[in-house]
Amino acid sequence: YLGLAGDERVVAAGANAAEVFGAGTASVRFICGTMEIHKTLERAIADYLGFEDSILFAAAFDANGGIFEPLFGADDAIISDSLNHASIIDGVRLCKAKRYRFATSDMDDLEVQLKQARADGAKEIIIATDGAFSMDGYIARLKDIRALADKYSALVMVDDCHATGFLGPQGRGSYAYHGVEVDFVTGTFGKALGGAMGGFICAKSNVVALLKQRARPYLFSNAISPAVCGSSLEAIRIAAGDEGDKLREQLFANAARYRKAMTEAGFTLQPGEHPIIPVMLGDAKLAQDMAARLLELGVYVIGFSFPVVPRGQARIRTQMSAAHTFEQIDQAVAAFTTAGKELGVI
Repeated sequence: YLGLAGDERVVAAGANAAEVFGAGTASVRFICGTMEIHKTLERAIADYLGFEDSILFAAAFDANGGIFEPLFGADDAIISDSLNHASIIDGVRLCKAKRYRFATSDMDDLEVQLKQARADGAKEIIIATDGAFSMDGYIARLKDIRALADKYSALVMVDDCHATGFLGPQGRGSYAYHGVEVDFVTGTFGKALGGAMGGFICAKSNVVALLKQRARPYLFSNAISPAVCGSSLEAIRIAAGDEGDKLREQLFANAARYRKAMTEAGFTLQPGEHPIIPVMLGDAKLAQDMAARLLELGVYVIGFSFPVVPRGQARIRTQMSAAHTFEQIDQAVAAFTTAGKELGVI
């Protein structure tokens, strides 16, 4: 999103960390896999996102897979958005808590599920949602979700993989974008924050302490490499400062330019302002054929169809970066227009 994966400072910070700390830890964190740079990164991401503490994972998939089972049991309830990422779905499946689902963006349905969970005698309730949905670019209605959570004494967990670094003030994420507080944030260093890998959970210190004792993906996976830590630390430094504001401004200017030009060309886009901009096509074969033609025209995109997205909603998901130039965006629109006319889309 911010174009930091190839930033010379981010690359150099990763290389320097590898020189100082080695290629890897050769161990899980709780044995001999914790280095000072891991603690520094945990402190940095927690401070950046406004939480007491954080815990690192090898991937964001592991963060979502490891958050529920240690914290919630058979007497509790998890209410999950129906379009949540597969990692949240799998994490919920690993937990003994009773499961409920609500339709995306449907606050009436969410309240129905909250009432049902309370009627079923749930001790603790947590609402789990993507902060921004990766296939649609839709930003969760966290103000409304937070209000309902408070009404029914529920917790809120947000996966901000597609929000951290560029949504909201200082790029602190979807909850900052909406000006609300949440109880848990999961995220990644593999998107806006340098594009390397690794995931995290931010929460209160006592929760993080418990997760470090009980979260199985943390306990039984090697620590993320020092190089990833070094690159991520530098990316956080850039994202949190004035330069980050300039990158975010460029990112959303690029997204607005692309949306306007593609709409004027006759394409159907998912509405919104997020830099994930799906071009809706409907037919799975058409999405694949168009992606192949675009590659011939010099634009690399991927067509998505069932089961990644619902049947009949095949699309090409495009994604803007602050590193894109206006010239590149115009080139992409021209290629889409050519392919779209050839294939009868427009």
